[in-house]
Amino acid sequence: MSLRLAFQTSCAVSAFAISALATPAVAQNNPDQAGAESGEGEAIVVIGTRRTDRSVTDSASPIDVIGATELGAQPSINMLDTVRNIVPSFFVPQNTISDASTFVRPPSLRGLGADQILVMINGKRYNRAALVQVYSGADTALSYGSQGADISNIPAISVKNLQILRDGATAQYGSDAIGGVINYQIRDDAGFELQGLWGQTYEGDGDRKQIGGYAGFNLGDAGFISLSGEWYEDDGTSRGATRPTAINFATLNPTLVDTIPNYPGPAQIWGSSPGDGFKMFANAKYDFSDAAQLYATINYAESKANQSFNYRPSLSATGLVVDDGSGTPATRNNGRNGSFNTIYLTPCPANNATCPAGGFVQDTNVFLFSSIYPGGFTPRFIGEVEQLYGTAGLKGEFGGGLTYDLSATLARNSLSLSMTDSLSASFGPDSQTEFFFGDLIQREQTYNLDLTYPLEAGLASPITLSAGAEYRREEYEKTVGDTQSYAAGPYARQPLYSLVSPGVYAPVLGTNGQQVVASQSPAASGYGGVSPAFAGKSDQNSYGFYVGAETDVTDALTMGVAGRYEDYSTFGSAFVWKANALLELSDALSVRATIGTGFHAPSPGQNNTQIVTTNFRSGNAVQTGTYPVSSEIAQFYGAESLRPEKSNNYGAGFILKPFDDFTLTVDGYIIDVRNRIGISQTFTVTAADVTALPALAIAGVGGDVNYFTNGFDTSTKGIDAVASYRTDLAGGPLNLTMAYAFNKSKVTDFDPSVISAAQRFNIANLPPKHRLNTSANWQIGDFQVNARVNYFSSWANQLEYPGQRFGAKATADLDVSYTFMESFTLTVGANNLFDTYPDRIAASTTNPIYALTDSLADGQIYPRSGGPFGINGGFYYARLRIKY
Repeated sequence: MSLRLAFQTSCAVSAFAISALATPAVAQNNPDQAGAESGEGEAIVVIGTRRTDRSVTDSASPIDVIGATELGAQPSINMLDTVRNIVPSFFVPQNTISDASTFVRPPSLRGLGADQILVMINGKRYNRAALVQVYSGADTALSYGSQGADISNIPAISVKNLQILRDGATAQYGSDAIGGVINYQIRDDAGFELQGLWGQTYEGDGDRKQIGGYAGFNLGDAGFISLSGEWYEDDGTSRGATRPTAINFATLNPTLVDTIPNYPGPAQIWGSSPGDGFKMFANAKYDFSDAAQLYATINYAESKANQSFNYRPSLSATGLVVDDGSGTPATRNNGRNGSFNTIYLTPCPANNATCPAGGFVQDTNVFLFSSIYPGGFTPRFIGEVEQLYGTAGLKGEFGGGLTYDLSATLARNSLSLSMTDSLSASFGPDSQTEFFFGDLIQREQTYNLDLTYPLEAGLASPITLSAGAEYRREEYEKTVGDTQSYAAGPYARQPLYSLVSPGVYAPVLGTNGQQVVASQSPAASGYGGVSPAFAGKSDQNSYGFYVGAETDVTDALTMGVAGRYEDYSTFGSAFVWKANALLELSDALSVRATIGTGFHAPSPGQNNTQIVTTNFRSGNAVQTGTYPVSSEIAQFYGAESLRPEKSNNYGAGFILKPFDDFTLTVDGYIIDVRNRIGISQTFTVTAADVTALPALAIAGVGGDVNYFTNGFDTSTKGIDAVASYRTDLAGGPLNLTMAYAFNKSKVTDFDPSVISAAQRFNIANLPPKHRLNTSANWQIGDFQVNARVNYFSSWANQLEYPGQRFGAKATADLDVSYTFMESFTLTVGANNLFDTYPDRIAASTTNPIYALTDSLADGQIYPRSGGPFGINGGFYYARLRIKY
């Protein structure tokens, strides 16, 4: 064990011994962070219950409350990374060179996918992102095929607190709440705040600049309006080596080294992509009377990121020495990219019987893309996200305690995809070098009515009856890209002929005696745009009704039940239910339990995803496509409308308060999910198939077809433990907290044509099974110190690094703040204080390490997903906060 890891581990053990559990616990007892309080000084929870008097420690379901101070203390520009650093059961990969999944990263809560987590803003459903996660790498292993919300559009400065319900709640809130609910409450306080942050990594890259502002105004005694926003710019990082083929090119062509992409840096970049953007929130409320309160919330955000793709070498490299894990040096040959093959420009003469139309003459009239990219090329993939979300509603209380909340939510999220520094090889000398691939657009409308009524029944508290109705409409759209981004050009397939005598040609034959057919890849190199045949809109409508009841049966026993019915225009209806209870055994000990069912309704995006690329097989262009389940092509091969993913949820735990200022909660859970969505096997089109279904001509004989389908079941078991202890040190308050999460998932039943053995392994092993956060917050005079140690157990990625298990690691964060002139606070700090990295990729037959670069052939040194805490290493920063 290294000295650094030993020190970090000892810090974690020490923090565990003197305290117990999570960062959320600080917020639970800090009114400035958490907002509304119960009579005991704890934060009132607004999710998991329809009652208005529940706190974290008397809730029948496990809930974390994270305050604005804790969220704002993180130097992340992305709410995904902020929550990952604080909540142990929340996992999100770094996603380097992961197609569009780099721009919209799918998170996981309790080992479940991004669309099995319901995200809410002020208790109202937040919209999905426009991207369906179809990237097949391990980066999206837990959310492959999902379409969830993108919380990176939420500015941290706008958040009053974050409440996380770690319990299935579909019966209360509808589809997607299988794994839990994340609810952001937006600030409503009066005052002004301005923040500026600058930081960079220990490596000297990753410069980060961020400016945030907040302004809140009271509207007399009747309401408020608040405005908040953040702007950021991030220069990105590089944590790989250059490609061995790039070094080979530089050695052979010293005068052309400056034509190698990114020279003298790596030819392709493994790290965080550079990006910039801004995010804004407006929040308002106005009370006309006790019976009528008008409220509105608006979120707008724009972001742009520029991602490196893989380097395309212009020359082959042979005899490269590698370590393949055998103990004996070996050699490998790396070929040039096919785009640099010779393109023959002379078509067969018209009406020549020996050189038919569609053929090309093998002569000196040729074109080579090395004339444009002598040192090869590395495409830059660009994603631009635009988010618009708005909720408006009217709520109040009538006589007798009947409350109502009538609201409407409209939202639009789009992802615009484009590329520079690339080519469309099949168009030869007429190729573009920049491409627009089209827009992905998600639109949503949600209308809600929620009612509650307190019914006196002679119990310890009134029965809170609840009921409501919801109507939702979702629409998914794909727009057309540039023609060259998806199409095959005139040089896609070139049967070659040679002139043997005047006017007479003969086929050019290969060593196998067959005619040589030169080929070039259609579409843009790196990604395929949307063609007119696959552009368009699809939609889904649903309506639902729910009822519930909660009460204190006795002073010691609280119980609740809920049921929900929803009907969808695509697959039909679903009914789910939930029951929970809390029993106070003594002033110091309570036990709680929940049981229920849940579902995730497939989205229009999942039902109508269309991704078509063209590959070559034996010199012939082959269309390879994922087709909508509603299309006649997919249905010809057995596709059916996607069914909802269904779950059974079980939970039990206890709350321990043995003495003042110490709280411990421990909750175990089991989540069984059936009919999870994946991608079907690949079907190859035959001539008989085309005869039976002429629409298959778009794929062609030999083309490949697959589609989304329900194909496997999973079971997830785990334990969440959260504890906090408040005391004094040297005359200043000291808050000690700890959070532990254990999570184990496995695939229990599956269709082998839908999910591979490696994918099944990754669902169980990609995220660490054990995660521990310990933290301390100490205030002394005008100074405040925050320290955190995070522990991550081992993990593995069978898809990309088969046979290797990445070891357990611990990271530490530290910041010190000084407040002066009452309103100014200067903070200096470091995340990943000791510059910890995941294990390096180990040499193996699958992943040989090249001697030239001490990396894989593509320059990877560390795992591409970044593991549980990323591959950027340490980050130091300074923040100035001005608040009135």
